[in-house]
Amino acid sequence: MPAQIYPLIAFLAAAVVVLWTTPDVKNIGIKSGHLDQPDSRKVHQRPIVRLGGISIFAGTITSLLIVWWLGGFGVQPPDKEWQIWGVTLGSIGFFLIGLADDLLSLSPIARLVMQAIVAAGAWKAGVSIDFLSLPTGGLIHLDWLSLPITVIWLVGMVNAINWIDGLDGLAAGVSGIAAMVMLVVALFMQQSPAALIAAALAGATLGFLRYNFNPAQIFMGDGGSYFIGFTLASVGVIGLVKTAAVTAVLLPYLILAVPIVDMSAVILARLRRGKSPFVADKSHLHHRLLRAGLSHRRTVLFIYSLTLWVGSLALAVAGVPSGVAYAFAASSLLSYTSWRVWKQSRQS
Repeated sequence: MPAQIYPLIAFLAAAVVVLWTTPDVKNIGIKSGHLDQPDSRKVHQRPIVRLGGISIFAGTITSLLIVWWLGGFGVQPPDKEWQIWGVTLGSIGFFLIGLADDLLSLSPIARLVMQAIVAAGAWKAGVSIDFLSLPTGGLIHLDWLSLPITVIWLVGMVNAINWIDGLDGLAAGVSGIAAMVMLVVALFMQQSPAALIAAALAGATLGFLRYNFNPAQIFMGDGGSYFIGFTLASVGVIGLVKTAAVTAVLLPYLILAVPIVDMSAVILARLRRGKSPFVADKSHLHHRLLRAGLSHRRTVLFIYSLTLWVGSLALAVAGVPSGVAYAFAASSLLSYTSWRVWKQSRQS
């Protein structure tokens, strides 16, 4: 079987599993009473099942098992094999932490400690950031700093995806776009294991939009957002950062710039007000756009366009063929959507 077909199989298999299982997960959530209740901070007006992450997890893992059984991962050197295990077991660990929170409502400290432990385990398996790029164009090796920086990156991205999961379809769509960009870049850099994982995640998240886009029938919950956040962050490490090139080291941070910048801005805003950065409020980008007068769907679509734009810049930076053309097209789309946002805010 041609190697190029495996990412397509991974994408389609994940999407099919998610489309097939999500209605059953929804029914189970309704019968068991695991619903996300509306409150003053949340946008939805009725209780909605919050266990959709089970479908995303099942779709991604099932897809990867199918591709592995078909021989898509091939024979990998020991270090690469350990990295694949690190991503797989780490993603399972983060999913279980998130699912436990959905079911039992864990304390923030308990969640953070468990996240750090799982992230450290992934680092031990080889999902590690070993060097950073310098403005002068060189690389600096991290040595013992590799562990804390990797843990901060993995745990930070898990929570960044969790924090943007505030509107119907927002986290799933942003993550699906980011995963598709990572798939293209990983294929271009001939990082096939990372490409296959990105393809499976893209299929699962974009398939989930069938039930999660506004008006949502089900939410992904912490189980879904933790699983997605870790998988995106770790694929960025093993597929891009491991490549000893300045541009490659920068790519994951560019592809995931929207959730990273949103989380950073929210933390700074909370600290300036003298509040804990872990206490939820309405200072996220999507909250600001809603207050500016945008509808629920237009807010989500605008943030999609932002994600497409930074993703297209990553394609151009990576040197992907036609990457500059994609960046120009995405810039045009962002300019148009920004104009629509400004026009609607002026009318409100």
